[in-house]
Amino acid sequence: MSLFKARDWWSSALGEGEEFDQGCLCVGDVDNSGTGHDKVVVGSYMGMLRIFSPHANKPSEGALGLAESQLLEVNLHNAIIQVELGKFVSCSDLLHLAVLHPRKLSVYSVSGTAGNVEHGDQYQLKLVYEHNLQRTACNMTYGTFGGVTGHHSLCIQSMDGMLMFFEQDSYSFGRFLPGFLLPGPLIYNPRTDSFLTVSSARQLESYKYETLAVATEAENRQDPDLPVKSGGKRLTPDWTLVLGEQALELSVPSFSHSSSCIFVLGERNLYCLRDNGQIRFMKKLEYNPSCFLPYASLTDGTTNLLLGNHTNMLLVYQDVTLKWAAQLPFVPIAVRVASFPDLKGVMVSLSSEGHLLCSYMGTDPSYYATPTVDARDVDYEQMDAELKQLQKYIREASRTQDILPKADTQEDLTVTAVISKNMDNPSQAHIQDIDGLPVPSVTVQLKLKFIGVVQVPRLNVIVQPPLAVTQNNFVLDTMSVGSSTLVTFSAFLNGHYPPADLTGDVTVSYTAPTGVPRVLQSRFSLPLALVCVSSTPAKSTKFKITVDTNQPPVDLHAMFPEFSGKSEEKDGNSLAFQFLSGPKVSLVASKSSQRYRIQSESFEDMWLIIKELVQRCDRHFSKLGIKDFRKSFSGPIPLQDYFYTIDHHFQLRVSAKQYQDLLSERAVQFRAIQRRLLTRFKDKTPAPLQNLDTLLDATYNQMMSLAEAAEENQAQLDQAFAQLRSGTHLLVLLLSLWQGLPPDQTALLEATLLPLLQDTQQLGWEESCDAAVTHLLRTCLSRSPKDQAISLAQTGGPVLELPKDTVRLKKHITLLCDRIGKGGRLSLCSEANVQLPAQIQNLAAPGGVEPIAEVSGDGEELNLQQDTAKFIKKKQPSKKVKKDKEPKEKKEGPNEPSEGPGTEETSAAEEVKKERKEPSKEKKKESSKEPKEEAKKEVKKDSKEKKESSSKEKRDKDKEGKEATKETGDKKVSRKSSSAKVKEKKEAEGGV
Repeated sequence: MSLFKARDWWSSALGEGEEFDQGCLCVGDVDNSGTGHDKVVVGSYMGMLRIFSPHANKPSEGALGLAESQLLEVNLHNAIIQVELGKFVSCSDLLHLAVLHPRKLSVYSVSGTAGNVEHGDQYQLKLVYEHNLQRTACNMTYGTFGGVTGHHSLCIQSMDGMLMFFEQDSYSFGRFLPGFLLPGPLIYNPRTDSFLTVSSARQLESYKYETLAVATEAENRQDPDLPVKSGGKRLTPDWTLVLGEQALELSVPSFSHSSSCIFVLGERNLYCLRDNGQIRFMKKLEYNPSCFLPYASLTDGTTNLLLGNHTNMLLVYQDVTLKWAAQLPFVPIAVRVASFPDLKGVMVSLSSEGHLLCSYMGTDPSYYATPTVDARDVDYEQMDAELKQLQKYIREASRTQDILPKADTQEDLTVTAVISKNMDNPSQAHIQDIDGLPVPSVTVQLKLKFIGVVQVPRLNVIVQPPLAVTQNNFVLDTMSVGSSTLVTFSAFLNGHYPPADLTGDVTVSYTAPTGVPRVLQSRFSLPLALVCVSSTPAKSTKFKITVDTNQPPVDLHAMFPEFSGKSEEKDGNSLAFQFLSGPKVSLVASKSSQRYRIQSESFEDMWLIIKELVQRCDRHFSKLGIKDFRKSFSGPIPLQDYFYTIDHHFQLRVSAKQYQDLLSERAVQFRAIQRRLLTRFKDKTPAPLQNLDTLLDATYNQMMSLAEAAEENQAQLDQAFAQLRSGTHLLVLLLSLWQGLPPDQTALLEATLLPLLQDTQQLGWEESCDAAVTHLLRTCLSRSPKDQAISLAQTGGPVLELPKDTVRLKKHITLLCDRIGKGGRLSLCSEANVQLPAQIQNLAAPGGVEPIAEVSGDGEELNLQQDTAKFIKKKQPSKKVKKDKEPKEKKEGPNEPSEGPGTEETSAAEEVKKERKEPSKEKKKESSKEPKEEAKKEVKKDSKEKKESSSKEKRDKDKEGKEATKETGDKKVSRKSSSAKVKEKKEAEGGV
């Protein structure tokens, strides 16, 4: 059992389908028995009045004991809003029961008669008097209004803001509250003879009884159809306090003459005020309260509170300190403290559904006993087998790289996409033609079959720009088991450039019957004929890519039947595709060899044709049953053409940033001019504008021009990003064909080079791709496990922001291709999990370490450059590029690392260190000018001797070899210059 749980002493369920509220519960000696024991009076909105005298539940009594606890049950045939006990009859000091109905106030007396038979006592409810109300009542309060002692008066608040005062069986007067909109809780404070309520302005207001008595008469407003009359004394509150929230309940405890507190329960706070409206303390609640009750505390100067909330908790506070918390089986809407014959201080709580509970706070002894364990022999072999099985599960779980949970084997629905074989007639495209070519559209049908009950499914269709659909959002009705529905829309080209992908994504979000939200994703492919038409093959093109296969070439007209009917070539060895946006791509199948050549004037536009060719070849040979069909690419990888696409996209991003900065400056200037003009116009004495209006017009025109230029640049940037995506897809495909990468490594490479599907100024493709490529170079493509461990030990990383240029990114992509070309394996699993030396393990300590650059020899650097030129670079660098590279190579001393993973994979902290060292290097250069000149003369002599002794074979060496020999010559220069420095230093010391 839980310690923090209310102990059930007595409980009862009141009726079925009845509703209860805060004022429906009251406790007291309603039958005036004189024993000091309380009874529980409960009224409901159904008009049922019940009176109980609870006693401890005994298991042997069952339903009989519950029936004996109920003293009276009467149907009053009117909804009961509130019940109160007080001295409401002038000629009697006994307690009577006041029952408030929407249009009536009734006062009853409850009397009991001792029974002469075994059926027990009999209780009767007699009506003493009643008042018919002209207005609908909301709540009421009672007290000794005006300081009258010996009996209680009643005050009823109507729904339209009128306070109606009754003194026993006579009506006294009525007053309207000022600024009334909606009724709030009402309470009487006997210490100050005032009434407290919370208005619609969310402020606590106090009205003295004397002020209400002498205010404007309200009898003439008993008819709501009559207009409001003004005159007499205006009713104003004695004091107000802004709460800022609606109050749920008010309470003025009167258990101590010394205490003068007013408690207000708000929606988020609990307030304790003094009688003059000053805040004594306030408690911010972290839950939604439902009811509260102040009661006497044993500590002087403090008040205890029972506070119920919507998490079924009953909390006990001493002022603002939480003393106890008890769990209830329901949300309490009213709570009282009563004394019964068997137990005093019982908490009586009532729920809105009619659960009446009498409970107490305490603990029950624990009856839990530890079960005896059966003594049995331990089977060590079985334990070893179980341990090995668990270790196997742990290893498999640690190897997996999936961060998303695995989907259920059976979904609640299935989505099937059907693409129409023919284009729509007429076309649904928004652009009717591009460069004279009509823009077609194709119909896509999505069939949703529901296996289980699916509530309010929402379907979303996403295609890659510039593709568009006629409708992308669908809201369906709740579907039952076995039903199906059909969703139809059309897709078309909505831009003047080809898309990077012809696939579309379908996302269905729905709610399962258990209330769990779920998402189902599906994908469909649009036809190639949506973006291009058949044309005449071009004879000479700028870019060419050759794909080798191990099977004879297939007839292109049979492979692309939708384009063969309109093609002018009849031999089946060549086919041309004219994109609607302009570029043309030719596909030629070799007659003598097993090759296909794709050629075009645009590098990135070849991607869709090559992708379609590879996919259709796979499908064609799989239908024929050929399982050993292979395709490859012999190189070279066109990195320079790909880098041109990167530079174009990067320049547009830089331009967009510049436009944004200029627009910000002009906007600041525009607002400053506006403020000055406004100041001039507001001035009473007119002053000359000093050409501010002209400056305002000029600034506005500049802003409009910049906005138009920025909008045009953004359109070009969207097109450039689509071209960059196409070029990246093409590069990934060529790399996979070049090295025969499996599908998992190809997917990883594509995720690395295409980390974003949408390009923004905050996070662009360049910085994201650079970070992903650098991570691969530091982990799975690292040269040794030691380097990998050092890279993994480095904490943090560079900030992803727009780089200054694309040189670093190009070097990293070149190095990535080189590592893949040398047999590197792409994997997310770290190979640094093997046992490492202690000094390597220390690198992973908290705080991290600075990166250690990898130092390579001269021969290794030379081999790397030759391999890169052999396998990757398509063209040799121009002389201008060489001249730019030579001074950069000369700056690197003999101890500088080569262009490998150690240099290109250093962290930002290492680069900052190098930049700090550069000023000191410049100072050293000035002090060592003379030794360097002598060293240069010696180098010239050595180079002349080498030229005379060189043969014709050395003259025909590759340009990369010349650069390597030149670099070794530079290293000799640095060594000789250092020896000249030492010699000069010794001579200086000798002179001193």
